Amino acid sequence: YWPPQYVIMDGDTLKPLKVVATRGMTVDNEYHPEPRVASIVASHFHPEFVVNAKETGKIMIVNYADLSNLKVTTLDAAKFLHDGGFDSTGRYFLVAANASNKIAVVDTKEDKLAGLVDVGKIPHPGRGANFIHPKFGPVWATSHLGDETISLIGTDPVKHKDKAWKVVQTIKAQGGGSLFIKTHPKSKNLWVDTPLNPDTKNSQTVAV
Repeated sequence: YWPPQYVIMDGDTLKPLKVVATRGMTVDNEYHPEPRVASIVASHFHPEFVVNAKETGKIMIVNYADLSNLKVTTLDAAKFLHDGGFDSTGRYFLVAANASNKIAVVDTKEDKLAGLVDVGKIPHPGRGANFIHPKFGPVWATSHLGDETISLIGTDPVKHKDKAWKVVQTIKAQGGGSLFIKTHPKSKNLWVDTPLNPDTKNSQTVAV
């Protein structure tokens, strides 16, 4: 989180090659002196990193092909970006803007914002969970710190266009205070924790 910058390093030696500050304007056009960098992921399509600046709500797609002429595409999303994960195709990165109660969807092939989805209170997906819903097709799931729900977001803009980048179903879990949600391609189960729930009956268990 500190200092407010991201560093591009040599992959073999970890030698710093380029240091870039994140200080700048928020999505509300207000200056922020110390925006923290949250999640960073690599594109599967281009020599690019997706860098999420927490307080500004801006997503920077950093092309590292030519460090002397660094190309950065900046997307306006929502404030307090945190963690996220890819959809099942590896094309779309879904990241929580937790204090805004939204999930931002980044198309890493076209380098643009594909959607901004309203979800429950303080989404905290970790990497999220991908699975095939029997009715809505491919979905990505997030749980929440601030309520007991699990939001399922449609992730197929081709075969399920009317469901893409929308909450297609909300499932009630065992309580708020969830940090992570997981599944596996060979599993029919969805696993969700609630370690920050004030009730120990919930905080010390995992719902399946």
